[in-house]
Amino acid sequence: MEEETLLGNHGIESTVENRRLMEEVVSRGNILQAVNRVESNRGSAGRDGMKTEELRPYLREHWQTIREQLLTGRYKPQPVRRVLIPKPNGGVRKLGVPTVVDRFVQQAVLQVLQQRWDKTFSEESYGFRPGKSARQAVKQSQEYINKGYRWVVDIDLESFFDRVNHDVLMGKVRKRLSDKRVISLIQSFLKAGVLEGGITNASREGTPQGGPLSPLLSNLLLDDLDRELERRGHKFVRYADDGNIYVRSLFAGNRVMRSITKFLEKKLKLKVNTQRVR
Repeated sequence: MEEETLLGNHGIESTVENRRLMEEVVSRGNILQAVNRVESNRGSAGRDGMKTEELRPYLREHWQTIREQLLTGRYKPQPVRRVLIPKPNGGVRKLGVPTVVDRFVQQAVLQVLQQRWDKTFSEESYGFRPGKSARQAVKQSQEYINKGYRWVVDIDLESFFDRVNHDVLMGKVRKRLSDKRVISLIQSFLKAGVLEGGITNASREGTPQGGPLSPLLSNLLLDDLDRELERRGHKFVRYADDGNIYVRSLFAGNRVMRSITKFLEKKLKLKVNTQRVR
């Protein structure tokens, strides 16, 4: 698809990118990259039934309206569609599938924010980050064990993506952003609601798995945990909402377990599901 066909003459990048992020979000290059990414990722349809292959034709006709809504802070995301994925060890993982258009908008926002935020995150955070992988996390874990940190505090946050406190998360977003339109858009995605069994339920907490922005927002929230562990001098590895802290003794492990549980529940308003020292 030609750039002019999709964006007309309205996709010129702002000369004040750092102060006006929404102009960067809707810029020509960023939008085309977001379209390509959503198409390549494919994925199932959201509540409106639109498929990823229908995105380009839709944007040819409606992009200027969407762009104007984004620039004026009037874009309203649709509720996500609830999908339940069985877990290998029992239970289900809850996904929230956005519409293809909402997925496209989230991807455009993600591309702008990730290049700014990711470089500020801890080196010990390995999940959902460019240039980081589960293999690297395993390698780092083994290095700690080889150095004598053989006791491991396992941290598992209960239904993390469904339990994220919106007030805590948005407080961290506001500390990093000054463009009120982008802040409001992120909050709108969090509050969009969930369609389940034909009924739309309000979203009072959580950042549903299934949207491009969710992993970045989860890393933003849990960066506070990473920094607290670094401040205390702990050896640790975190991959998304799973974290391991490596210590030299059972006594140290139990002490760390108690204090970190308190930090997570009091400071980040999260619930620890399973935490053990092994």
